[in-house]
Amino acid sequence: MKAAKLFVECLENEEVEYIFGIPGEENLDLMDSLLDSEIEFITTRHEQGAAFMADVYGRLTGKPGVCLSTLGPGATNLVTGVADANMDNAPLVAIAGQAATTRMHKESHQVVDLVSMFKPITKYATQVLEPETIPEVVRKAFKLAQAEKPGATFIDLPENITEMETSERPLPFSENRLTFADRELLAKAADLVKQAKCPLILVGNGAVRGQATDDILHFVERHKIPVVNTFMAKGAIPFYNPMAVGTAGLQKGDYENGGFAKADLIICVGFDMVEYHPHLWNPNRSHTIIHIDTKKAEVDNSYIPAVELIGNVGANLKALGNAISEPITDTEINFSLREAMIDEMNRCSRSDAWPMLPQKIIWDLRTAMNSEDIAISDVGAHKMWMARMFRCDLPNTCIISNGFAGMGIAVPGAIAAKLAYPNRAVVAVTGDAGFMMNSQEIETALRCQTPIVILIWNDSQYGLIEWKQQRRYGRSAYIDFKNPNFVDYAKSFGAEGVRINSAEELLPSLKKALKTPTVTVIDCPVDYSENDRLTTLLGNVLSEIED
Repeated sequence: MKAAKLFVECLENEEVEYIFGIPGEENLDLMDSLLDSEIEFITTRHEQGAAFMADVYGRLTGKPGVCLSTLGPGATNLVTGVADANMDNAPLVAIAGQAATTRMHKESHQVVDLVSMFKPITKYATQVLEPETIPEVVRKAFKLAQAEKPGATFIDLPENITEMETSERPLPFSENRLTFADRELLAKAADLVKQAKCPLILVGNGAVRGQATDDILHFVERHKIPVVNTFMAKGAIPFYNPMAVGTAGLQKGDYENGGFAKADLIICVGFDMVEYHPHLWNPNRSHTIIHIDTKKAEVDNSYIPAVELIGNVGANLKALGNAISEPITDTEINFSLREAMIDEMNRCSRSDAWPMLPQKIIWDLRTAMNSEDIAISDVGAHKMWMARMFRCDLPNTCIISNGFAGMGIAVPGAIAAKLAYPNRAVVAVTGDAGFMMNSQEIETALRCQTPIVILIWNDSQYGLIEWKQQRRYGRSAYIDFKNPNFVDYAKSFGAEGVRINSAEELLPSLKKALKTPTVTVIDCPVDYSENDRLTTLLGNVLSEIED
């Protein structure tokens, strides 16, 4: 058979449902072979959008999302989404067409060394040099993308290779299972917990990936140990649980108000260091740390675990709970972070301030959405508010790009979320700047019949940068821009467009949009003068914030 057909059969063997991307001259054979496949190709309007779709699809499903481009500029456009997936540990396989091997040894049209370019931002990057190697390359790319800790892989596929004939077939899967921690280490960890006066649990993205959230809840219900979650682990413990302290990673003050200053033992469950660096919550290197994860801890002088329980996160946490003979019921950890958030949201729940307060926007959004619905947050000032204030009762219901923090993820990410979970409502929560970076994918959403709601926090500037500039220099520089009329812009695609003109209009508009079987763009003016309140709410100053 043709090598291109074999490549598609290998993708089918990996149970790929969707490929997000754009056709090109150097992937013509692959595109033609996909016509005879059950894999659905989602034609996007930009390769960055395709990569972000694969990124979010992988994070939500645990199966590698797949994106495809042609060579040169098509492949370089994938980079941001691929890097985002890799740093946020979302399984993703990127595929790029390439020039024929007969012209790659010399200066040639659109040819760049893609393997070298993708190596620093992937777990594995390779070029197919012979059609017989396709089954091994594809199997390895998917295996490594999905293996803990997950990430991105890249396959460079020269056009002349896809035209060749081969008799190879896809490779079978090999089964594997995460191991369990040694009993002596479990006993040692249990002794540390029993001896601690103020233990605290820090839950990270790995706990969500490892589907350990039920085990966390059972552990916390038995042993009343307070839980702090990272941005990417929102919903790992329901916010209604009284042991849920809140989300950490926004302020230096989270050290005090998240309970870290009082704690003498931190139980890190599925914690990825990129989420909230230990020097912020262990500045004096005084905490005793138990590391529960699929991989050994990264070496860092602020993160030296006394015990590492490596393997199945949920099973090892359950085993630790069983090894603690008597339930722990008392804690001296305060819940000021949780209490301040509740008080602040209640204070603003009836606000009629105009432009709208961020707190009120989030209150209305949370009121309109069901617990299982999914919000995809873009990057910007609104992300800080969503990370802190948007309450989650289930994991993976508020997707926040945090490791790489790439702007423009919300709209394409929402499309992928709707494809992955068609029976859930999906909202892209985005600033006006992030929206315009990939707003062209509205057409993709309409064509693919993925009804999503796009909630734009409109302030006509790069609000997060302005926030940092004012804090550091007392003035702002080059952050203003003008937006199109977002209602007319949405309607030009054939989508619904709504402009919010008063605070009382947002909630009914959201409720209506969530029931509308098409894309709805909601333009909501926001007053970011409240940003300083977010950082001074607990008497703290602004720490490092993502660009």
